[in-house]
Amino acid sequence: MRVQSDPLDDVLALVGVTSSLSAGLVAGGTWAVAFEPPPAVKFNAVRRGSCYLLAEGSVIELHAGDCFLLTRPVAFTLAGAPDVPPEPAHPLFAAAGDDGVARAGRGDDVFLIGGRFGFGERAQELLLDELPAVVHVPGASTAAAAVRWALEQIDAELRDHPPASTLLTEHLALVMLIHLLRLHLAAAPPTDGWLAGLADPVVGSALRAMHGKPAYAWTVADLAAVAAVSRSTLAARFKQVVGQGPLDYLTHWRIELASARLREGDHTVAAIAREVGYGSESALSTAFKRVTGTSPRAYRASRPS
Repeated sequence: MRVQSDPLDDVLALVGVTSSLSAGLVAGGTWAVAFEPPPAVKFNAVRRGSCYLLAEGSVIELHAGDCFLLTRPVAFTLAGAPDVPPEPAHPLFAAAGDDGVARAGRGDDVFLIGGRFGFGERAQELLLDELPAVVHVPGASTAAAAVRWALEQIDAELRDHPPASTLLTEHLALVMLIHLLRLHLAAAPPTDGWLAGLADPVVGSALRAMHGKPAYAWTVADLAAVAAVSRSTLAARFKQVVGQGPLDYLTHWRIELASARLREGDHTVAAIAREVGYGSESALSTAFKRVTGTSPRAYRASRPS
């Protein structure tokens, strides 16, 4: 039985990613701008020139085509040189003109565009905690061609403002996010967690199978057959990489799916139970309370209306 799905796609859909572009930044000469910790996942892309990113005690040189993501609310500085005393970002962006572009220093040697990605309430644990606080993706590599394409399209939309440009740039930013995550995972694969499991030939097969048919009554033997290994090999490898056994992972993923249905719709608990692989409402309630500490009905009642 070979069932394929994409766990990264599933998680991104589950956590409800949204995007928005904020003002650009033009800078030149001697300059440095200090930013407060952003409330959401922040991204910037260097469209012209080069500069430095100072964040989390690291200094990263950025060149045209480079992008970075901040997956945590950490303060950061963009600068023409690492040792320039920074000025606060807020007054510069408050003084931006109708084009929405802030200016620092003198000249226009450097141009950056930036924005934010919004995620649902479960994103931190499901996705962001699996990533480093600062994700830097160089733009010069052949593998970054898709990111460069998305940035060029965003540039054109921001420059020309054709009809529906705001909606299109938001979708292009999401395309860019997916490619940034792919490039980061390829260049610096995590050593543990479910993202690490995607790159593991044994664990990845089992993960894709479970995500492809989460309601199926999977056994370790079924998953081992999908991965073409023995049951003991799959169980040991899965726990080593992901940090929990395959059936424990399946239970938690089913509860994530059930939680999303409870938050977003008016389906009955019994219908949700059947959808995510439980034969009855009571079976789902037992698993749900074991994982979350509350019942499905109490969980739904606690959500904002």
